[in-house]
Amino acid sequence: MKKVFKIIGIVLLVLIIGLIAAPFLFRGQLEELLKKSINENLNATVAWEDFDLTLFSSFPDAAVQVQNFSVVNNAPFAGDTLASGATLQLDMGVMQLFKTSSGKPIQIDAIRLDEGFVNIKVDSLGNANYDIAKESPATSATQDTLADSSGGFSFDVQHYELNNSRINYLDESTQTFLRLTEVNHEGDGDFSAAVSNLNTTTTALASFDFDGVNYLNANKIALDAVIEMNLEEQRYTFKENEALINQLPLVFKGFIQVNENNNELDLAFETPSSDFKNFLGVIPEVYAKNLDGVTTTGDFKVNGRINGVVDETHIPMLDIAIQSNNASFKYPDLPKSVNDIIIDAQIMNETGNVDDTYLRLGNLNFRIDQDVFNAKGRIDRLTTNPLVDLALKGKLNLANLEKAYPLELDQDINGLLTVDMTANFDMESVEKERYQNIKSSGTASLKDFKYVSPELPNALNMASANVTFNPGTITLNNLDAQTGQTDISAKGSIENLIPFVLSKEDLKGRFTVTSKVINLADFSVVEEESAAATTAEKSASTSATASGDTAIKIPSFLDATLDFKAGKVIYDNITLSNVSGNVTVQNETASLNNIRSDIFGGAIGLNGNVSTKSATPTFEMALDLKSVDISQSFEGLEMLQQLTPIAKALQGALNTNIQLKGNLTDDLTPVLSSLAGNALAQLLTVEVKPEKMKLISALDDKLDFINLQNLDLSNLKTQLSFDNGLVTVKPFDFNIKGINVGVSGTHSLENTMNYTLNLKVPGSYLGSKVGNTLASLSNADLESYTVDLPVTLSGNFTSPQVSLNTQQAVTNLTQQIVATQKDKLKQQGEDKVKQALSGLLGGTKTTTDSTAVKTGKDSVSTTTKTTTEKVVKDVLGGLFGKKKATQDTTKTNN
Repeated sequence: MKKVFKIIGIVLLVLIIGLIAAPFLFRGQLEELLKKSINENLNATVAWEDFDLTLFSSFPDAAVQVQNFSVVNNAPFAGDTLASGATLQLDMGVMQLFKTSSGKPIQIDAIRLDEGFVNIKVDSLGNANYDIAKESPATSATQDTLADSSGGFSFDVQHYELNNSRINYLDESTQTFLRLTEVNHEGDGDFSAAVSNLNTTTTALASFDFDGVNYLNANKIALDAVIEMNLEEQRYTFKENEALINQLPLVFKGFIQVNENNNELDLAFETPSSDFKNFLGVIPEVYAKNLDGVTTTGDFKVNGRINGVVDETHIPMLDIAIQSNNASFKYPDLPKSVNDIIIDAQIMNETGNVDDTYLRLGNLNFRIDQDVFNAKGRIDRLTTNPLVDLALKGKLNLANLEKAYPLELDQDINGLLTVDMTANFDMESVEKERYQNIKSSGTASLKDFKYVSPELPNALNMASANVTFNPGTITLNNLDAQTGQTDISAKGSIENLIPFVLSKEDLKGRFTVTSKVINLADFSVVEEESAAATTAEKSASTSATASGDTAIKIPSFLDATLDFKAGKVIYDNITLSNVSGNVTVQNETASLNNIRSDIFGGAIGLNGNVSTKSATPTFEMALDLKSVDISQSFEGLEMLQQLTPIAKALQGALNTNIQLKGNLTDDLTPVLSSLAGNALAQLLTVEVKPEKMKLISALDDKLDFINLQNLDLSNLKTQLSFDNGLVTVKPFDFNIKGINVGVSGTHSLENTMNYTLNLKVPGSYLGSKVGNTLASLSNADLESYTVDLPVTLSGNFTSPQVSLNTQQAVTNLTQQIVATQKDKLKQQGEDKVKQALSGLLGGTKTTTDSTAVKTGKDSVSTTTKTTTEKVVKDVLGGLFGKKKATQDTTKTNN
């Protein structure tokens, strides 16, 4: 016995060593074999991160595991991923490992794919991205292998499974898109046999779009089916099976035949029971909720047949009927029920021609309380250019909807909807805006509608709205609504409501709106903010960057014109009266045209636009303000406070034209640092109040010879421009009681300033500062002199710095006075010289002759000569500044 146990132990040891050693011995050969097989058989780029061979997890089979692999297409789908996965496992018998060097194909028994992604695509030309097999004349069409004469893999699969995977199928030629997510599928069968049964189980979430219309959206599907496989004839027959679409059960029977040039199919299906709860089962569970406890009456049946040939020109013939008669349902937790439900619908195609597919809606009817709603119609050419003929008639109390069906609405709705209309159109006319082919007639009305939303501070109450459907247009006869203080009355027309709803076109229309009061606060929610949030918001006002989800956007689908009149519009602390104008919305831009209003005791005109098309909203405006009160406008307009801070000290009225553009924040508030433009202002009747502004007060203190309290700036005109946060004032001047003042300079929107005032001051204002040598001049004399007195304004408007160079002005004045006095003395000297010369050349003779007659010639002649010499010396001395002291004539004579 010991010998037996010893032999058994040795065998077990050898087996264990073999199990441990096998992966190291065969892994490299298998990986090279797989690469070789792929390169020889597939026209695609295949890669993986790790390749492993294990015997323990799959014993008694061997398992090849390929980790994080991908299959990437070459042209014409270059770069597209055809398939990928976290783990691909291939199971095979242990003895198959010894074929790696024998040249014989290795047989694969089972395949498992975890977290896979299969992305199937067919382009508009019919090219398929899954057609990646290289053509080989030596390979039989029925041979299921990746092998050649040098060995490889053959697939004699008995079991396969797909776990937590995704499958996409896109056919651009038919605009078909199928998405399967959370796919879990497995099958057991003998793929090596000519005829066998394949037992399958499948669960997934299915989404399906056809021609741009979504028919399924993450709907649950399940299928347990036994399928007979005839691999030689490529015929697959449904045997025992049951499917679930959401919670609707269906059973199938029939077959699918794969031929060389086409496919044949003959499938019939039906609901195994006729309970009306089957209808609720079609609706996705997220909307239908739990059906436990729901009571139903009546029946609901789905049965159909799909049969015929499928090729490039044909589709199978269809006959799918959906019917329900006198049905009802009631949810246990809701007070009302839906009754008198009638459904009579049929999808048909009797020729196999895709253009001949149509939907017939014989009757769709339901009642909640006493309100009955009914629809009938037909849609021809269902898959190409649908031709719609539809009639709607009925009444519906909207408040009863969530009382009868478990809707999850963000807000409560109520009101009475009444409709009686017909519509006839084809989708091509809708898409190409051939409105003359869109026929509609009838009326619709909504009364006592109440809309409550967290996005509105007050409920929106719509007393009435009446619409008339006309061929080509829809007329809004009236709409009367109120929210908070705001009342709205509107009428107008919509050109393309049906294209807007069905074809995602821009909504086109023109409306006229009147109102007594519009308070913009009724359309915005004020949220409490922390100090940090407030700081962040203020910081945002100086930044041009738009943030994400909270940004106000002008709807991209609007192409409308709005004419409006309002008795009063309230915006924050600003009240506008007698407001009128026009707003055009197109391409995410609102254009404001000829907006007129009374404001700040005057009037305003406004033209411009606001655009939210780019990531950062922008605006461009032209404002024309007439006779507005300065103090009111300064308090009401933050922009005016930044552009003209000095207006704080002014009282009166002004006219101004402002041209500006810039960026906006997410809530459409101007970003002040981005503003650029110019302004022209005319002060009408203005008084200055220095005490209201430190700059004026400081200037008043410095200029002690001017009283700014009585300053009158009426009819003053000035221009300024602003860009990159800097306001530049174009040089201008004005007069203060005979003093001309020139102004120029700049200030920033942070209120730092750099201004220069140049005052042309009369000398009389500086007389007391002139030296004693000139103090004898009278004010009348000084009044004739003017001197430049420069004043520099710096710092900021709350802490200004005022600098005057009075000494320089006094020096300049003194120099002017000295120069003038010299000119006067020079003129006086010239006059005296002229008199003296005149006496010497002509006037002396006369005197001498006269004297000689009276007193004697010698005495008179000596006196005259002495006098003349004295006068000449005095004059020349005065002219040249060299006049000597006058001699004592008494001493000289002695």
